[in-house]
Amino acid sequence: MTYAVIDSPVGPLTLVATDDDELAGLYMVEHRHRPALESFGHRDDTVLPAVVEQLAEYFEHDRKTFDLPLHLAGTPFQQRVWTALQDIPYGEITTYGELGRSLGLVPGASRAVGLANGKNPISIIVPCHRVVGSTGSLTGYGGGLERKQALLDHERGDVLF
Repeated sequence: MTYAVIDSPVGPLTLVATDDDELAGLYMVEHRHRPALESFGHRDDTVLPAVVEQLAEYFEHDRKTFDLPLHLAGTPFQQRVWTALQDIPYGEITTYGELGRSLGLVPGASRAVGLANGKNPISIIVPCHRVVGSTGSLTGYGGGLERKQALLDHERGDVLF
């Protein structure tokens, strides 16, 4: 594995690449659940040029979906949740409960959905920031609530980075 660190409007982003040039991680500064930097191998800021390009386009409002090879390593349940996250349209939000219902889960599964959402290793591109609490309130985000709000505002066009 290899990693790069790039600048972004929400602060430095650490991109983690597999040996097959798939994106395996996208972490923000002080990201909760981020593995130790040493586990990402050596640093090479030239890896994943397509990821860098598509993120730049996203922050410029020129991209609303990502088309990148991803390596999402997690439990089968986590992978189901992360796949469902990718179906939430740009600029829209859903709740943990609604996400659980879309997966055919029993009522009350929102806590399990939230835990899986929180372990998402590829922020922004797998848009876990688009999931909010049942009242529409912002709840946990690995990159911090300020960044979650900034990403939601960005997608609504309220903030231009």
